[in-house]
Amino acid sequence: MSETPEQRAARFAPNPGTRNCNPEGISFWALVAEDFRTNDSDLLSQGFWTLFWHRFGNWRMSVRPKLLRAPLSLIYRIMFKMCEWVAGMMLPYTVRVGRRVRLDHFGGMILVAHTIGDDVILRQNTTLGIARTSENQSRPIIGAGADIGAGAVIVGAIEIGAGARIGANAVVTRDVPEGATAAGIPARVVGKTT
Repeated sequence: MSETPEQRAARFAPNPGTRNCNPEGISFWALVAEDFRTNDSDLLSQGFWTLFWHRFGNWRMSVRPKLLRAPLSLIYRIMFKMCEWVAGMMLPYTVRVGRRVRLDHFGGMILVAHTIGDDVILRQNTTLGIARTSENQSRPIIGAGADIGAGAVIVGAIEIGAGARIGANAVVTRDVPEGATAAGIPARVVGKTT
Protein backbone atom coordinates (compact mmCIF):
# COMPACT_ATOMS: atom_id res chain seq x y z
CA MET A 1 0.00 0.00 0.00
CA SER A 2 1.40 3.36 -0.97
CA GLU A 3 1.89 6.19 1.46
CA THR A 4 -0.36 9.26 1.40
CA PRO A 5 1.24 12.72 1.21
CA GLU A 6 0.12 13.33 4.82
CA GLN A 7 1.76 10.10 6.03
CA ARG A 8 4.98 10.97 4.20
CA ALA A 9 4.98 14.50 5.66
CA ALA A 10 4.51 13.05 9.16
CA ARG A 11 7.40 10.61 8.62
CA PHE A 12 9.70 13.45 7.54
CA ALA A 13 8.61 15.83 10.33
CA PRO A 14 11.70 17.51 11.80
CA ASN A 15 13.07 16.70 15.23
CA PRO A 16 12.38 19.75 17.43
CA GLY A 17 15.42 18.92 19.58
CA THR A 18 13.51 18.97 22.85
CA ARG A 19 14.37 15.45 24.03
CA ASN A 20 17.13 12.87 24.02
CA CYS A 21 16.97 11.09 20.64
CA ASN A 22 19.93 8.77 21.14
CA PRO A 23 19.03 5.15 20.30
CA GLU A 24 16.88 3.51 22.96
CA GLY A 25 17.88 0.43 24.92
CA ILE A 26 21.54 1.38 25.34
CA SER A 27 23.16 3.69 27.89
CA PHE A 28 25.07 6.79 26.88
CA TRP A 29 28.46 5.29 27.80
CA ALA A 30 27.70 1.94 26.11
CA LEU A 31 26.73 3.88 22.98
CA VAL A 32 29.97 5.88 23.12
CA ALA A 33 31.98 2.63 23.51
CA GLU A 34 30.17 1.13 20.52
CA ASP A 35 30.91 4.26 18.43
CA PHE A 36 34.56 4.01 19.48
CA ARG A 37 34.80 0.38 18.29
CA THR A 38 32.90 1.17 15.07
CA ASN A 39 35.38 3.94 14.25
CA ASP A 40 38.46 1.66 14.52
CA SER A 41 38.96 2.14 18.28
CA ASP A 42 40.94 5.24 17.33
CA LEU A 43 40.83 7.83 20.09
CA LEU A 44 41.96 10.50 17.61
CA SER A 45 39.33 9.68 14.98
CA GLN A 46 37.46 12.81 13.94
CA GLY A 47 34.42 10.65 13.16
CA PHE A 48 34.39 9.24 16.69
CA TRP A 49 34.63 12.69 18.29
CA THR A 50 31.91 14.13 16.06
CA LEU A 51 29.63 11.24 17.05
CA PHE A 52 30.59 11.65 20.72
CA TRP A 53 29.51 15.29 20.80
CA HIS A 54 26.36 14.45 18.85
CA ARG A 55 25.49 11.78 21.45
CA PHE A 56 26.35 14.22 24.26
CA GLY A 57 24.12 16.88 22.69
CA ASN A 58 21.21 14.45 22.78
CA TRP A 59 21.98 13.07 26.24
CA ARG A 60 22.00 16.58 27.77
CA MET A 61 18.36 16.98 26.72
CA SER A 62 17.44 14.35 29.32
CA VAL A 63 18.84 16.55 32.12
CA ARG A 64 16.05 18.37 33.94
CA PRO A 65 15.39 21.14 34.86
CA LYS A 66 16.62 23.39 32.09
CA LEU A 67 18.75 25.39 34.52
CA LEU A 68 20.86 22.31 35.30
CA ARG A 69 21.15 21.60 31.57
CA ALA A 70 22.42 25.11 30.72
CA PRO A 71 26.15 24.46 31.36
CA LEU A 72 25.93 21.20 29.39
CA SER A 73 24.31 23.08 26.51
CA LEU A 74 27.16 25.60 26.54
CA ILE A 75 29.73 22.78 26.44
CA TYR A 76 27.82 21.11 23.59
CA ARG A 77 27.66 24.31 21.52
CA ILE A 78 31.39 24.96 21.92
CA MET A 79 32.34 21.38 21.04
CA PHE A 80 29.89 21.29 18.11
CA LYS A 81 31.75 24.28 16.68
CA MET A 82 35.11 22.62 17.39
CA CYS A 83 33.98 19.58 15.38
CA GLU A 84 33.19 21.91 12.49
CA TRP A 85 36.47 23.83 12.75
CA VAL A 86 38.89 21.00 13.57
CA ALA A 87 37.30 17.94 11.94
CA GLY A 88 35.32 19.62 9.17
CA MET A 89 32.19 17.71 10.22
CA MET A 90 28.76 19.14 10.99
CA LEU A 91 26.33 16.76 12.71
CA PRO A 92 23.66 18.61 14.72
CA TYR A 93 22.13 16.80 17.68
CA THR A 94 18.69 17.12 16.03
CA VAL A 95 19.68 14.47 13.46
CA ARG A 96 18.46 11.07 14.63
CA VAL A 97 21.54 8.83 14.39
CA GLY A 98 21.38 5.06 14.81
CA ARG A 99 23.96 2.66 16.19
CA ARG A 100 27.32 1.62 14.71
CA VAL A 101 27.49 4.58 12.33
CA ARG A 102 30.91 5.06 10.79
CA LEU A 103 32.13 8.49 9.71
CA ASP A 104 34.96 7.26 7.53
CA HIS A 105 37.83 9.65 6.88
CA PHE A 106 37.08 13.26 7.70
CA GLY A 107 36.42 16.67 6.33
CA GLY A 108 33.73 18.36 4.33
CA MET A 109 30.87 16.43 5.97
CA ILE A 110 27.63 18.36 6.30
CA LEU A 111 25.28 15.78 7.83
CA VAL A 112 21.97 17.57 8.31
CA ALA A 113 19.65 14.64 7.67
CA HIS A 114 16.35 13.70 9.22
CA THR A 115 17.63 10.24 10.19
CA ILE A 116 20.80 8.20 9.73
CA GLY A 117 20.04 4.53 10.40
CA ASP A 118 22.07 1.79 12.08
CA ASP A 119 25.27 0.48 10.44
CA VAL A 120 25.58 3.35 7.94
CA ILE A 121 28.96 4.30 6.46
CA LEU A 122 29.51 7.92 5.39
CA ARG A 123 32.70 9.04 3.66
CA GLN A 124 34.43 12.42 3.31
CA ASN A 125 32.88 15.40 1.55
CA THR A 126 29.35 14.05 1.97
CA THR A 127 26.44 16.48 2.10
CA LEU A 128 23.05 15.55 3.53
CA GLY A 129 20.50 18.34 3.72
CA ILE A 130 17.87 20.47 2.09
CA ALA A 131 17.45 20.89 -1.66
CA ARG A 132 15.99 24.40 -1.58
CA THR A 133 16.02 27.17 1.02
CA SER A 134 12.23 27.40 0.68
CA GLU A 135 12.04 23.82 2.02
CA ASN A 136 14.37 24.16 5.00
CA GLN A 137 12.89 21.18 6.87
CA SER A 138 13.01 18.73 3.92
CA ARG A 139 15.89 16.44 4.92
CA PRO A 140 16.76 12.92 3.80
CA ILE A 141 16.27 9.66 5.67
CA ILE A 142 19.27 7.31 5.32
CA GLY A 143 18.21 3.70 5.84
CA ALA A 144 20.06 1.11 7.91
CA GLY A 145 23.17 -0.35 6.32
CA ALA A 146 23.45 2.32 3.61
CA ASP A 147 26.94 2.85 2.19
CA ILE A 148 27.51 6.44 1.05
CA GLY A 149 30.48 7.15 -1.24
CA ALA A 150 32.87 10.10 -0.98
CA GLY A 151 31.53 13.40 -2.24
CA ALA A 152 27.90 12.24 -2.40
CA VAL A 153 25.16 14.86 -2.16
CA ILE A 154 21.79 13.63 -0.86
CA VAL A 155 19.22 16.40 -0.55
CA GLY A 156 15.52 16.90 0.05
CA ALA A 157 12.78 14.87 1.71
CA ILE A 158 13.91 11.61 0.14
CA GLU A 159 14.66 8.15 1.46
CA ILE A 160 17.74 6.07 0.85
CA GLY A 161 16.56 2.49 1.42
CA ALA A 162 18.17 -0.02 3.75
CA GLY A 163 21.36 -1.48 2.33
CA ALA A 164 21.47 0.97 -0.57
CA ARG A 165 24.80 2.06 -2.00
CA ILE A 166 25.41 5.60 -3.22
CA GLY A 167 28.34 6.06 -5.58
CA ALA A 168 31.09 8.61 -5.11
CA ASN A 169 30.09 12.14 -6.19
CA ALA A 170 26.48 11.11 -6.88
CA VAL A 171 23.83 13.80 -6.55
CA VAL A 172 20.69 12.14 -5.17
CA THR A 173 17.39 14.03 -5.25
CA ARG A 174 14.96 11.09 -5.45
CA ASP A 175 14.25 8.03 -3.33
CA VAL A 176 16.64 5.10 -3.76
CA PRO A 177 15.05 1.68 -3.16
CA GLU A 178 16.27 -0.79 -0.57
CA GLY A 179 19.39 -2.65 -1.71
CA ALA A 180 19.82 -0.52 -4.84
CA THR A 181 22.99 1.14 -6.12
CA ALA A 182 22.68 4.72 -7.34
CA ALA A 183 25.33 6.71 -9.17
CA GLY A 184 25.72 9.75 -11.40
CA ILE A 185 24.56 13.34 -11.64
CA PRO A 186 21.63 13.29 -11.21
CA ALA A 187 21.81 9.88 -9.55
CA ARG A 188 20.03 6.95 -11.15
CA VAL A 189 19.64 3.40 -9.94
CA VAL A 190 22.29 1.36 -11.75
CA GLY A 191 21.95 -1.94 -9.96
CA LYS A 192 20.37 -3.88 -7.13
CA THR A 193 21.86 -6.36 -4.70
CA THR A 194 20.10 -9.67 -4.38
